[in-house]
Amino acid sequence: MSQATTQLEEVSQTGRNREGKYLTFSLGPEEYGLEILKVREIIGYIDVTSVPQTPHHILGVINLRGQVIPVIDLRAKFDMESVERTEETCIIVVEITQGDGSISTGILVDKVQEVLDIAGEDIEDSPQFDSAVDTDFILGIGKIGEAVKLLLDIDKVLGQEDMAQFAGNTDMEMETPA
Repeated sequence: MSQATTQLEEVSQTGRNREGKYLTFSLGPEEYGLEILKVREIIGYIDVTSVPQTPHHILGVINLRGQVIPVIDLRAKFDMESVERTEETCIIVVEITQGDGSISTGILVDKVQEVLDIAGEDIEDSPQFDSAVDTDFILGIGKIGEAVKLLLDIDKVLGQEDMAQFAGNTDMEMETPA
C-alpha cells in the first residue's frame, strides 16, 4: 500500500471519528458547533451570581435545580467584544471531562441555532497557523453548504486551568472564620 493511500485512509478515519450531531450556536456573525453528547440542556439567560477574583471570562455561578454550575462567557473567553444580552441569549449547560470525572458548566452564547448531523467527509482539520496560535480547542471545521462552522472541543475550550481557578476561588469563599 502506498504512503499516499495510507495518509488518505488516516484522514478519512479521522473525519469519521468526528462525524455526528452538533448543536450549533452563534457569537456575533461567527458560527460554532458542539458535540450534542456534551450538551446537557439549554436554558434562557438567568441572573448569574458573580464570584470575586475569578478571570474576566468566568461570569459566576447559577443554581440549576439545586446544583451550583459555573458559567463562562464564551465571547470573553475568545477575546470578542461584549454585547447586550437579548431574548436569544442563552446558557448551554455542557458536561466537560476533567481527569476521571465530569463537570457541568454553563457557556453563555448569543443564539442557539439548530442541531446538525455532519458527515465525516464534511469535517476538515482545524487550520494550522504558526506556533503562537493555539487551535487545539478546534475539533474541526464543518462545511454545511456554503457556510462553515467551527466545531469546538469543549473539554479543551473550558480547560483544567479555568476549572481549577474557579474551584480555588469557591473553596476560599466557602471557608468561614472560626
